[in-house]
Amino acid sequence: MTALGNHTDGPTASNRPLNICLLGYRSHPHCGGQGIYLHYLSKALVEAGHKVDVISGQPYPELDPRVRLIKIPGLNLYEHENPTRALKLHHLLSWADFYEWFGKLTGAFAEPYTFGRRVARYLRRHGQDYDVVHDNQSLCYGLLDIEKSGLPVVATIHHPITRDRQLALDAAPDWFYRLLVRRWHSFLNMQIKVSRRLKHIVTVSSQSLNDIVEQFGVAPSQLKLIYNGIDTGIFSPQPQIAVNPFQIMTTASADQPLKGLRFLLQAMALLRGRFPRLQLLVVGKLKQGGGTEQLLRELKLENGVRFVSGISSREMVEHYASSAMVVCPSLYEGFGLPAGEAMACGVPLISSDGGALPEVVGDAGIVVPAGDSGALARAIEQLLSDPALRAELGMAGRRRIEEQFSWRVAAEKLVAYYRGIIAGSSEHGIKPAAVGKHDSLPARDPSDNAHIARDVFPGDERDRGEAA
Repeated sequence: MTALGNHTDGPTASNRPLNICLLGYRSHPHCGGQGIYLHYLSKALVEAGHKVDVISGQPYPELDPRVRLIKIPGLNLYEHENPTRALKLHHLLSWADFYEWFGKLTGAFAEPYTFGRRVARYLRRHGQDYDVVHDNQSLCYGLLDIEKSGLPVVATIHHPITRDRQLALDAAPDWFYRLLVRRWHSFLNMQIKVSRRLKHIVTVSSQSLNDIVEQFGVAPSQLKLIYNGIDTGIFSPQPQIAVNPFQIMTTASADQPLKGLRFLLQAMALLRGRFPRLQLLVVGKLKQGGGTEQLLRELKLENGVRFVSGISSREMVEHYASSAMVVCPSLYEGFGLPAGEAMACGVPLISSDGGALPEVVGDAGIVVPAGDSGALARAIEQLLSDPALRAELGMAGRRRIEEQFSWRVAAEKLVAYYRGIIAGSSEHGIKPAAVGKHDSLPARDPSDNAHIARDVFPGDERDRGEAA
């Protein structure tokens, strides 16, 4: 009998559980889609029988207890009360720390680059633990170093951030603000270069795939389409929760032009005369003194719009369930997770045709032109006036998500993709992770699933002395 791990008779990367490393340069669990993607993808991969570590910078994700979190701390300047004073003397010994601080002070977003340096250093010591590394849109230079070492690398691009930059530029009030927008998005130069050189890229919609080819100049042969999933167990109908027939819900970062919130607010203003009890619940944080706050005053909607943020998935489901409808007014979405969540909860949906939203919604919702507040107002009025249509769309949305979008299906497709990449790497003499390596470790304590990489590299040794 051959020993365990013999690549002729024993388990191989084509049939054994995989050791998977997921990367996220920032993974906020309640704001934006990156932390949500890591949470559900890692959970689905574990439930499929694989071993999963998530390596993340701050803010850290909330993960299933079976998933190990490896923390790669940065300076986390966007949550620091005084970023100008965040740099300490010992940080000068780390190029990544200094660059992150200097970038913030000069208006650049440096976190993807600095995370890449830190994670590449960690994986130079620990890369042998993994069969594959899967990056969540940092698209940092560090990925090229990891790939060069022989470790298979996959990167997810949800959509090219060039779209966000252009919409921000279009909304800029003057030349100085446009200069700030370009400076903040300077990380895109790195992302474009890295995307063109990576061999394996996953994207989440046909719209995103076409945009990545067009705007990043990536060859179609590098790209694989695998839709995101929705957790249909958590996001499900809640018939015990009373519905407020005049509450509309949306998910939007209040001052990001990409999310199209201003058009929904304009639609609300058009409808308040006929529907004075109409209320809008926005899952997102209102920026004090920002453009959205000013627009609320101009439209006299201060008492008709409520913002909530930092909520759990359970609270999110309760908000969906208590709403008469959900509106997704985005000018562009690479997938449209809030639309899918609302549909999974059986809530009728109105969506713009921005980006990939029509791919998700199909014929299970009302789709209107992006950036058209009049069309949004007419669609909202139609649903307010037709309870039977609301019920019909709610059931159709739930059915569509169950049949076509789930994390189980997404995980199955990703694992098949990983195995093909690993097999190709093995043909070129690259050794996969040791069979059973994680199986020899003690069982993970769910109360202590976070490992901090700074413990592995005391002080700032993790980045000291490396060239930029």
